[in-house]
Amino acid sequence: MSDIGVDGWANPLRSPADRRLPRIAGPSGLVIFGVTGDLSRKKLMPAVYDLANRGLLPPGFSLIGFARREWEHQDFAQIVHDSVREHARTPFRKEVWRQLSEGMRFVPGDFGDDEAFKKLRETVDELDVTRGTSGNYAFYLSVPPKFFPQVVRQLKKHGLSDAPEGSWRRAVIEKPFGHDLASAKELNQVVHEVFPPDQVFRIDHYLGKETVQNILALRFANQMFEPIWNRSFVDHVQITMAEDIGIGGRAGYYDGIGSARDVIQNHLLQLLALTAMEEPSAFNAESLVTEKLKVLKAATLPADLGRHTVRGQYSAGSQGGEQVIGYLDEDGIDPASKTDTYAAIKLGIDNRRWAGVPFYLRTGKRLGRRVTEIAVVLQRAPHSPFDSTATEELGQNAIVIRVQPDEGVTVRFGSKVPGTSMEIRDVTMDFAYGESFTEESPEAYERLILDVLLGDANLFPRTEEVEESWKILDPIEEYWQKHGRLAHYPAGSWGPVEADQMLAQDGRSWRRP
Repeated sequence: MSDIGVDGWANPLRSPADRRLPRIAGPSGLVIFGVTGDLSRKKLMPAVYDLANRGLLPPGFSLIGFARREWEHQDFAQIVHDSVREHARTPFRKEVWRQLSEGMRFVPGDFGDDEAFKKLRETVDELDVTRGTSGNYAFYLSVPPKFFPQVVRQLKKHGLSDAPEGSWRRAVIEKPFGHDLASAKELNQVVHEVFPPDQVFRIDHYLGKETVQNILALRFANQMFEPIWNRSFVDHVQITMAEDIGIGGRAGYYDGIGSARDVIQNHLLQLLALTAMEEPSAFNAESLVTEKLKVLKAATLPADLGRHTVRGQYSAGSQGGEQVIGYLDEDGIDPASKTDTYAAIKLGIDNRRWAGVPFYLRTGKRLGRRVTEIAVVLQRAPHSPFDSTATEELGQNAIVIRVQPDEGVTVRFGSKVPGTSMEIRDVTMDFAYGESFTEESPEAYERLILDVLLGDANLFPRTEEVEESWKILDPIEEYWQKHGRLAHYPAGSWGPVEADQMLAQDGRSWRRP
């Protein structure tokens, strides 16, 4: 994303003093709990290396791994090395690796082991001296949510959460943050007993994606879009996150959670808030949260949850030319499981801008292809001078923000077909990140880890946002538990027919990305 050039809307990746210079973290270290997991191996460790390779980490940056493994420091460094070589975005450079690896340490133990946390405290103190980390540490909880309270209390017990004067200590927490409103509130209370709210960073990696941040640029840096971004011109909005994979090895986490809690409560409601919010007064955490919260608080559920929500579960089918098994046949899944692998809901936003405009959110696994997009579908022209035969294939204008995998924006509109007759057909204009910029987009975790080290909370959901999101989803989950029928769909399709019927009764249909 280039500099936006509107007062108060400079590219947040640029220093306020000089937008040509990247922001660089000061003396600091990162402690990763659950460092042996897939997230750490495939995303966090490579992101740390990529930041170092781009010159965005201080020379003395330190990385501490904590896990139940009998590793020495050099064993951990080798694990990081292998992860970097396999998953890093930037080229491997020996001099960068040598400097980074000198600050790597490993502490073996489990989360209830007091001796392990004493050793962690000693390691932190040692790195302050040998690497000049100045007491600044972020503790990344890449662990199942049930362990969050235990880890943060151990950090408090052993003085690790208490920042020395002039330093900082921060907690980084992965989703899901609770499984309903009550558990989220309880977890918030536990975490805030140890870390101040402004030092708690809840990771939603979607908010670190360039195309998600570009929603703000698209809307507020361009005069052509914002005047029509309202109920007078918009017919409806569709927000889709589709995956073409199954649950993989996540049965222990996924079963009992489901797609609505796993994706809609965080990713999709955040995308909805960014799409529907009013212009913030500035690009800072407080202003963004204020406007997003207004949207979440104004969100309304449909009167008939049976007609306007759908949950489904994939069965066996064909995916990419191969036969794949159904959800109930996946390893580790209870054959009687009612967990949803697909969810679609309709929401309204009760404010002046969006009154009467439906927002349709859907997510699912084993769908037709991997895609995340926001489609703002416009109303049809109020009057057409053309014969119906000339426009019979004409759809509705749409502005589509492609979040992944082909990042960019598509505008769909009608155009005359070359020839002697007046025939109008839908065409598209495409903006693609990969074609328009020479700069390569950083991975979401690069941006988010750097923001944590800088204390920049712009892209991190606050406590109130998490709780408001659960207030939206909880009534739907409760309805599904009591009355909702579990629909089924074959793997490789675009979901259950009930989801198509949900829109058809409104005179609409899902986009096929």
